[in-house]
Amino acid sequence: MNILIADDNREYCATIGDIISSEGWKYAAVHTPGDALEYLRLRSVEVALVLLDVDFNHPQMNGLDVLAESKRLYPHIPVVMISGTGSINAAVQATRIGAENFIPKSDISREKLKEVLYTAMERLNTRIASEETLQFMRTNGLIGRSRRMMDVAEKIMKYGKTELSVLVTGETGTGKKIVAKALHAASRRAKAGFVTVDIPNIPSSLFQSELFGHTKGAFSGAGEDKIGLFQQAHQGTLFLDEIGDLPLELQPSLLLPIDDKKVKRLGSVREEDVNVRIVSATDRNLPEAIREKKFREQLYHRLRECEIALPPLRERREDIPLIVEFYLQQHNQTMGEQRYIAISAIEYMQGLSWDGNVRQLTNLLKRVLQTAQNDRVEMADIAESDPSLVQNFSQHTSSQHFSSHSYTSEASQSSNGAPFQPVHSIPLTSGTIKADEDELKKQRVIATLTETGGNVSKAAAQMGISRETLHTWMKRYNIESREFKKKV
Repeated sequence: MNILIADDNREYCATIGDIISSEGWKYAAVHTPGDALEYLRLRSVEVALVLLDVDFNHPQMNGLDVLAESKRLYPHIPVVMISGTGSINAAVQATRIGAENFIPKSDISREKLKEVLYTAMERLNTRIASEETLQFMRTNGLIGRSRRMMDVAEKIMKYGKTELSVLVTGETGTGKKIVAKALHAASRRAKAGFVTVDIPNIPSSLFQSELFGHTKGAFSGAGEDKIGLFQQAHQGTLFLDEIGDLPLELQPSLLLPIDDKKVKRLGSVREEDVNVRIVSATDRNLPEAIREKKFREQLYHRLRECEIALPPLRERREDIPLIVEFYLQQHNQTMGEQRYIAISAIEYMQGLSWDGNVRQLTNLLKRVLQTAQNDRVEMADIAESDPSLVQNFSQHTSSQHFSSHSYTSEASQSSNGAPFQPVHSIPLTSGTIKADEDELKKQRVIATLTETGGNVSKAAAQMGISRETLHTWMKRYNIESREFKKKV
C-alpha cells in the first residue's frame, strides 16, 4: 500500500517521501490536482493514505476540490491536508469535507509527520478490521453492530484460529450454536465436519454408543458396527450442545477422549485416534453447578480453556432494527414480496424484554411477515401475533433494569408537573400511525434520559442520534433534561 503525496512543490515532496520511506512505507508523488485524481482513479486500491496540499498553483482547482472529489469517490481513503498558509477557514472547510487532519507546513517536523501518519494509519487499520469483522458476522449469521456483539465476533475470530476448547455461554435463544459454527468457520478445520452432539436428546443408556460407537453384538440390538460422533468429527469440530444437561454419572466418560484424543467403541478393546476440536455450549451457570456437586470441575476446566459469553437481546436493543431488517430481506427474497415494517413497530419491539432472545424475535417475525394483512407491518400486527407480548411488554417496562434503547414505565414529571404516561398503558393504536410513532419516540427519550440521569450527550449516544436531534425531540415533546438529574 502506498501513501500518495499530492503537492506542487517537488522538493517538498521528496523531503516528505524520505521520511515516509525511513518508516518502511512506500509512497508516490504527484504535482497537480488533475494528476492526483487520475492516480486515485487508476490505483485507488493501492492507496492507504493521501497527504494533500491545499494551495496548488492551479487556475481552476485547489486541494479542497481534490479532497471533496476524493471523499465522494473513495470515502474509505483517509486524507491529511497540508497547507503553507495555515488558514483557519481552510482547516474548517477541510474538516467539514472529511479530512482526517489539517497541518500547517510550518508546524511539520519529522516527529510531527510520523505522529500524524501513524495516527491516520491506525484509524485506517481499525476501520478495515471493523469492516472485516462485520463481514465475518454477516457471513456467519451474527447480526448486530453493538459493542457487545462486536466483542463476541472479535473473540470468535481470535479463538477460532486456535485449537483451544471453547465454552459458549448465554441464555436460551441467544445464538450459541451460531457462534459454535462461526468458530468452526474461522478455524483451520473449516473444510472438515461440524458435528453436533444434542445432549438433552440422547438417552443415558445410549450416550457412550452415540459418542464413541460400538461393535456388532456389543449389546442387545447392536446388529452392526457403528462409528460414534467423535469419529464423525475427526479433523473437524465436535459441538457439545447443552453440556450443562449431561448427567453427572456420564461426565467422566468425556475426560479421557478430550485429553488423549482417543476413543474406544463399546465392545472393542482397540483405541481409535480422533483429532477433534471441542466447542460446547450451555445456558446453565456451571460454576454454580460445580458448587452444588452437579457438574464435575475436571470436565469444566477441560471444556473452558476460553469462554465466549453471549449477551441477551435486552442488553443490545440497538441491534434489533438490524435483526429485523435482515429477516425482512430474507422473507421478501424468499416469498417474492415487498413487505416493510413501520418505525413504531420496530420501536415497540425494542421495548420488549425478549425472554427467548433472538430465537423468540425471529419466530415472531416469521409469523407476522407471513400472516399480516398488509404490506406495511404495524405495531398492532406485532402485538396481535402473540398476546403474551403485551404482558411481556408491561412487565418489562415496570422493571428497573434497562439497557440502551430501552423503555421505562417509571413515572417522570413533565415540565407542567403532570406525570408522563407509562409506555405499557399507551393504546397499541392511538388513531394514527404518526401519533403511535410520536408517543413511542417520546417514551424512548424519557427512558434514555432517565437511565443517563439527564446527560444529553450520553443519551444521544445510546440512542444513536446527534445531540442536536435529541434536543429537537426534547423541545417537541416538552421534555427538560434537568428533570432527570435527581435520578442519578
